[in-house]
This record gives sequence, C-alpha cells and structure tokens, in this order.
Amino acid sequence: MKKFKILDYYILIPYIVLSLVGIVMVYSASANVALSNGSTPNGYLIKQTVYVIIGLFLAAFFYWLRLSVLRQRSYVEIATYVMFGLVLIVLVIGARINGAKGWINLGPVNIQPEEFLKLYIVLFLAHYMDSHQVSLEERYWHTMRAPLILFAIMIGLALMQPDTGGAAIDWFIILIMMLSSGNKHNVPTEIVGVLFIGYLAMLGFLSHTNLNSPMWTKHYQLQRFVAFIDPFGTIKTVGRQLVNSYYAISNGGLFGRGLGNSIQKMGYLPEPNTDFILAVTSEELGVIAVLGILALLGTIAGRAIQIGKRASTMYESLVCYGIAALITVQSLFNVGGVVGALPITGVTLPFISYGGSSMLVLSMSMGILLNISAREKRAQLAERAERATVK
Repeated sequence: MKKFKILDYYILIPYIVLSLVGIVMVYSASANVALSNGSTPNGYLIKQTVYVIIGLFLAAFFYWLRLSVLRQRSYVEIATYVMFGLVLIVLVIGARINGAKGWINLGPVNIQPEEFLKLYIVLFLAHYMDSHQVSLEERYWHTMRAPLILFAIMIGLALMQPDTGGAAIDWFIILIMMLSSGNKHNVPTEIVGVLFIGYLAMLGFLSHTNLNSPMWTKHYQLQRFVAFIDPFGTIKTVGRQLVNSYYAISNGGLFGRGLGNSIQKMGYLPEPNTDFILAVTSEELGVIAVLGILALLGTIAGRAIQIGKRASTMYESLVCYGIAALITVQSLFNVGGVVGALPITGVTLPFISYGGSSMLVLSMSMGILLNISAREKRAQLAERAERATVK
C-alpha cells in the first residue's frame, strides 16, 4: 500500500489522459478506414482499447518490479539475443505495410520490433555506461565501441526495412544519453552543429533540384523529401498527403469542427489514425486541443528529466533521460511531419496514434519512470525520518 501513496501523479495522470484521448481519436479517425478495409467501424477502437488495458497492466508490473532485475546479466543477454533476432526476422518474414517491411504478423496483431528496440537501447545503454564508469573515465571511446557497433548493426537492419524515422530516433536517443552521462570525454557538442549544418545543406541542395524528375519521384524514401520541399508543387503526387494535412489544420481553427466531423479523414488524408492523427485531431478538436496534448507530452518528458536529475544512480538518471528523449524526439518527428517542418517519416504520435507495439513500449516506459520516482521519494522520506529522529 505504501507504493500507492508515493505514485508520481505528474506522470500517471498525463499518461492515462493521453491514452484515453488516443482511444477516442483512434476511433474517430479510423472508422472510415476500417470500413474501406472491409472491417467494422469499431475494429480499431476495440484493438486500441485492448492495447491500452494491457499497457496499464504492464505499467503496473514495471512499477512494482525491482529495477535490479532488469540489470541481471542473464536478462540483459537474453534481451540482446531476442532483440537482434526480431530485427533480423522482420526482414525475412515481416509484413510490408506502406512500403516498409517492419511488422511481424501474429494473426490478429502485428508486432513492430523497432518500437521495442527504442526501449532496449535506453535500458542497455544505461546499464552499460553505469557498469563501465571507471573505464569511461579513462578510455571513453574504446569502452563505448562495443555497444555502438551493436546498435549500428541493429539500426542498420531497421534501415533496410526501410524505417528511416525509427532509425533516426534510435540514434538521437543514443546521442542524448551519451551527452547526458556527464563524462568529460563525452560526445563533442560539435556533432549537433554538424547535424544542423547538414540539415541546412540538404534544404539548399533540394531547393535547387528538379524534384519532379524520375530520380526523385520513383523511390519511396526520396518521395518524402520531395513532398517536404515542395508540397504544393507536387500536390497531385507525393505532396498530396502533406497538403491535406495543412487543409485539416486550417479547417479546424482554434476550436475545431467537432468530434467526428473531420473532412480530410474521409479518404483525403492517408493514415489518419496513425501518422496523421494529429491533423485529424486539429481539424476536429482544434489547435487548442492539440496544444493541450503536446503540453501533456511535455509534462511527462519534463518530469522524466526532473526525476533523472535527482536520481541516486547513474543508471536511473540515464534511463529517465533516455525515456524523455524517446518521447520528445518521437513527438517532434511526428509533429514536424504533420506541419511540414520535417520530412514525413511515418513516426506515430506517442499515446495518441493507433499501434499496439508503441502503446506497450510507452506503457512499460511509464511504469519504469514511476518506479524510479517512487524509489527516490522513499529515499527522501527515509532521510527526513532519520533527521527527525536525530532531532
């Protein structure tokens, strides 16, 4: 019962609210999609509700779990073999959806290994860096070589699906966790500058290129860059989905057209229940509601960083920072794609978009955050009790 008293409601409440909003918006955005696929209008609603319920049980499980279990050598090794096997298997027998071969079909559900890879990277890298603190002080890059090679292989397999968005998120998580380790031999901040300069160079190059040539319009991945640079110029082809996203946001205004009244979800906007669910939400509930959703996501990420700062071990700190990076970067990629600030990557919006693998991974992450927060609160309460006894 003591653990119920030290629940971190700054994480729990936004998590539950976002999950409930996700169920409502998935139902609203997917009813027409389900009918088009020959299913019932409630099909996606039922699945998403089941995912949320299972996710709540997983969050509770990881909240009560001793974190030391996650660091046992046998479990770490098993997780590594399983994860490597999944990202390899998906290339062989994976189901291809929307141009990407990233799902393993298990009958009524599909598993997306890339989603689990994100959390695996967070937990493995936190454990590895905490276990090699002495070596990191002396030979940082030599010590980090092994995990970086392992991640490069796994993320490379994800790129072969191809899942560019997922691979980019993975590398950003790794970069942020390494920057957060506080080591004097850290990743140089110049890397961030190089990435930004590369981004500007890409924009400059593409803006002076004939984007309607077969070289660009023929390839699946390059089409997304074409739509990003000139959506209205390619409105009849690859730019259609981004332009329809603009229309949805414009139609909704500040307060929306009303729940269920989106026009763009009726066959105009592809993937309205996954990649572009934020555009549908904006059209139906308005920009104010979208800002509220983003504020809740920001609250979870900010709270994770706060917990990480006060954590008593490097492992717990890095786990918190990694989960914060996962939620923040994935949210930015999704929002950026919807509003045209970034190329469309196929990345879903945390808690809101339809997807079982994503919801389960996010729920496990919330349980781990709640667990670390509870540990720190117990430590604070014990310290206060000790001080009171001394007085």
